[in-house]
Amino acid sequence: MPDSLSSWLEHIERIHPKTIEMGLDRLIEVRRRMGLHPSFSVVTVGGTNGKGSTCAMLESILHHSGYKVGCYTSPHLIRFNERMRIGKIELEDDAITKAFCDVEAARGEISLTYFEFSTLAAVKCFIDSGIDIAVLEVGLGGRLDAVNLFDADCAVITAIDLDHMDYLGENREAIGFEKAGILRKGKPGVCSDPDLPESVLNHARNIGARLLRIGQDFGYRRHADSWDYHGERERKKLPFPGLKGEFQLMNASTALAALDALGIPVDDTRIAQGLTDLDLPGRFQVLGRAIVDVAHNPQAARMLAMNLEAMPSARTVAIFGMLCDKDIEGVVRELKGKMDEWLIVKLDVPRGADTARLGIAFEREGVEGFRAFCSVSAAWDHACATSGENDRIVVFGSFYTVADFMRLIPPRRD
Repeated sequence: MPDSLSSWLEHIERIHPKTIEMGLDRLIEVRRRMGLHPSFSVVTVGGTNGKGSTCAMLESILHHSGYKVGCYTSPHLIRFNERMRIGKIELEDDAITKAFCDVEAARGEISLTYFEFSTLAAVKCFIDSGIDIAVLEVGLGGRLDAVNLFDADCAVITAIDLDHMDYLGENREAIGFEKAGILRKGKPGVCSDPDLPESVLNHARNIGARLLRIGQDFGYRRHADSWDYHGERERKKLPFPGLKGEFQLMNASTALAALDALGIPVDDTRIAQGLTDLDLPGRFQVLGRAIVDVAHNPQAARMLAMNLEAMPSARTVAIFGMLCDKDIEGVVRELKGKMDEWLIVKLDVPRGADTARLGIAFEREGVEGFRAFCSVSAAWDHACATSGENDRIVVFGSFYTVADFMRLIPPRRD
């Protein structure tokens, strides 16, 4: 067997020919062989945008409230260990490789994708560590995602938009049905999308899930220096979340609604600590002269545009790279007119869109004056050399784009 985490990850990538394979039948059998039956509560978080932020808030509030919390998210930016945390601390290599050994021994002839293998390993680590509650982020969709192997005591569905349409469907109704697959009969589901697809409402009705909707069952009110939450109970004068962006209040109120729905007692002091003690790299994160954001679909790009408008600067330079199977035109459409200069880059991954493909998107959207670079590093060097001290540089378009930048500039809090 592999003898290190890096060799295990190489092994896992080799054993399955596909990056994504929808369906739970293979996983159900491996789970049976492993005897994975969590005794802890599970919060499953699905949706298109806001999943990572909502998971981070749930994790932090629960941690500061004294619970032993396991959190599983994806993808990672720099280290695989970012995906698995207990007590807000990334798991050590040894714990992960031990769980990988257990999955490998149990799967036998059954082929598992990278994400499926990782999900089983994460839950094994959480069971072995005796956690109180797990926060599990859906990787793709919901209904057929590996995380959905484990029943949610509370399912959270964040904002829904067009993404992964090859797998999930061509419109919000079809995608909403896939996201709604994480709901369970008789269990609460908390939804932060104010324009929820009918498919989600219908599925909740059909299975008898208790759906709580933002704007109807819970919500928030913003003040100059604080915000109020209203839902099952009211909470006044809460501090703004440590993650930047107006939409983070929507994610924060969703997290609080989920905790209320679970009946988990948390007081306002612990909530305040949890909201302010947040660190989620790549979500409108300010790093010196740069702002990095993993926005890679039109809805996320629209949120990025709103955040940029709230923080005026002399000039804005974009370093932009995307995957070829994403809605590149849609992202450009949301941000054209917001950038003074575009520096486009080819990502060095199989699905990376080359600069010719990016250029076509700009031409289709009527955006002129972009310049092509062979890497994020080359674009960054150019941006630094040609930008003034009051200019900002926005690095976005993909997790890979942000990860490439993070390797150049070690993350830090400002």
